[in-house]
Parts: sequence; structure tokens; C-alpha cells
Amino acid sequence: MKNIMDTMRGLCPISEQTERELECCLTLCHFPKKYQLVKENMFCRYAYFIEKGMTRSFWLVDGEEITTSFSCEGGIVFSMDELYYGKVSEEFVETLEDVEAYSILLSDLVRLFETNLELCNWGRIIHQNEYRRLHRSHKERLTLPARERYEEFKKQFPDVYRRANLGYIASYLGITLPTLSRLRASYG
Repeated sequence: MKNIMDTMRGLCPISEQTERELECCLTLCHFPKKYQLVKENMFCRYAYFIEKGMTRSFWLVDGEEITTSFSCEGGIVFSMDELYYGKVSEEFVETLEDVEAYSILLSDLVRLFETNLELCNWGRIIHQNEYRRLHRSHKERLTLPARERYEEFKKQFPDVYRRANLGYIASYLGITLPTLSRLRASYG
């Protein structure tokens, strides 16, 4: 739980009591590369705290996978549709590497948000950060040329740009794989 707790404490104060309360709700899981943690049109019921490994979230649009986000060590992944609206997911979350994670029932996560101010505050911060990331990503796609989008991506996801498949990165940036390959080659 070291990566998870370090990341949480990097965002806001988390007491040892809160850590113990959270740990009581968690189950250690191991998933192989290319495993779907969340599937479109299926209710998952869990969120996953990532201790080791990397995931990506994506939509399937006309048979094409459109990458929407990445998550690495210390992150949490879940279906927002399920957590907030009680609806089946509109996107997938798959592992890009072997992943060690801790699962938590969404109902337990909601209960903790409602009863533990530290976890509620942490949840608020991760959601405001995610909103900012989505807002910036949308703006960058509409206003920046491909090279600048890639530069911003490298700043935003310093681990991902070295670890993820180039096709997933190109999809996230809204550019073609050949364009991304040329951009990367130009850096020498």
C-alpha cells in the first residue's frame, strides 16, 4: 500500500486511523497485462487502487478504441457512471502491464466518503484534479498543434509516455501513429 498511501498523503493529510479504516475495505488483487478491470455495458461494483502497474481507460467508437486516460502507481480507477449515477460503464479500463491493485466495493467507497472527512477531502481533490486534466486536455486538442500536445502529455504523464504503447498515446492525443512516431524521432 506504500505507493497508494504516499500518493494520497501527497494530496492531503491522511491519518493512520483513516489508513486503517480504508485498509479494512480493501482486497489485494493481481491482474495480468490486457485484463479488463471495467467493461463497457457491464456493472463492475469495484474501484481499484493501483499499487504497481499501469492502466488505460478507453471508449469503443465505431469499432475503434479511443484512449481517454492513463493511471499508474498510486492512482485509482473506476467507472464514474457506476459510482455517481448507478449506471453501467460507458468505457473500459484495461491493464497495460501486470497490475497489483487493491479493490474496494463502490458502496464501501461511497460510505467512506460520507463518513470520513479525510477520505472525502481526498476524493474531492482527485476529482478536481481529474476535472482540470480533462479540461486542459480538451483545450489542448482544440488549440495546440500535435508537437505541443505531445509536450504537454509528457509533462502531465511523465511515466506513461515512456511505458505505454505509442498507439494508445496517439489515440489519447488525437493524432495518428505515424505523426507521433515522427515527433518522437525528432527528439533524437
